[in-house]
Amino acid sequence: MSYLYTGTYTEPPLGRNIGIVVYRYDDDSGALEHIQTVEGLTNPTYLVASDDGRFVYAVCESRGGAVAAFSRDSQTGKLTELNRQPSGGDGPCHVSIDRTGRYALVANYGSGSVAALPINEDGSLGEPTSVVQHEGSSVNPDRQEGPHAHMILPTPDGRYVLANDLGTDEVITYTLDTGSGTLTRQGAMKTHPGAGPRHLAFSPDGNRVYVINELDSTLTICDYDGSTGSLTARQTISALPEGYEGESYCAHVIVSEDGRFVYGSNRGHDSIVVWAVDKSSGELSVAGHASTEGSFPRHFALDPNGTRLLVANQNSDNLAILRRSRENGLLNRQAVLGDIPSTVALVFCGE
Repeated sequence: MSYLYTGTYTEPPLGRNIGIVVYRYDDDSGALEHIQTVEGLTNPTYLVASDDGRFVYAVCESRGGAVAAFSRDSQTGKLTELNRQPSGGDGPCHVSIDRTGRYALVANYGSGSVAALPINEDGSLGEPTSVVQHEGSSVNPDRQEGPHAHMILPTPDGRYVLANDLGTDEVITYTLDTGSGTLTRQGAMKTHPGAGPRHLAFSPDGNRVYVINELDSTLTICDYDGSTGSLTARQTISALPEGYEGESYCAHVIVSEDGRFVYGSNRGHDSIVVWAVDKSSGELSVAGHASTEGSFPRHFALDPNGTRLLVANQNSDNLAILRRSRENGLLNRQAVLGDIPSTVALVFCGE
């Protein structure tokens, strides 16, 4: 038995929900049972759980943004708020936890900044110890007029932190001093102009990084150098079927536990693309596309068994449960749950 925590938009024009919604998840059948709705939050659009499952952190995506900390009851799955702290910028859209478990790392989309917030022993958050403002722009005048930090994630080896900036077409490498909580820029990899890097995921061995690009619906595969934290692009591949000409924007990317498949979401084409990883070269090829059974799939997650992929369809207010083949990585519909307004983030935790 596991628990599923869903982040949502709560404010118009995007929001029609009232907070974080918690479900009990049956690992065997994939059935969901509503447990709790945590109200009183503004746009808790991204969530992360601590490695031990004791705490959950949520961004509050608004002007003058914040991060909220919750304790988690492992027996009931319910959340209890501990405190909130400023995120160090506007429109926070992503939060992660550094490898020591001592800092929450936040990307502020609206202001184009990243920040580190200390995590206290009781799981509550301190005020930001470091805020770094990104600078620059790129070729898309509507979306890249300035910096828009979209994700910040520690590397698996714990030596560096990577931050995607959609507005500047960069993946920026930082170090984090876990004594002072200071983020220091080390360098950056430029994507191709107009790509709009949004999210990233590491291969299980930590040697490759998959960067999904929102604006031109592509995925860039990079080699990661653990000695310097630098990335080197080796392949860029489309997330859309050949010949598709409609409007679409990529959102999220994950890698299967065995590293054989990579998954990305297409908002507009409304699909999950499945890429197969070549064992010898590490390069990708398209294995297929699966309908998300709804509109604008912003976020998705594999369940704890890796046998189902759950998709949050933001604009159609539903959650799709797709069966996943371990052999070929492909996805097929199992069920669609309706009346789940504005759901945009999914996080699993065990009992």
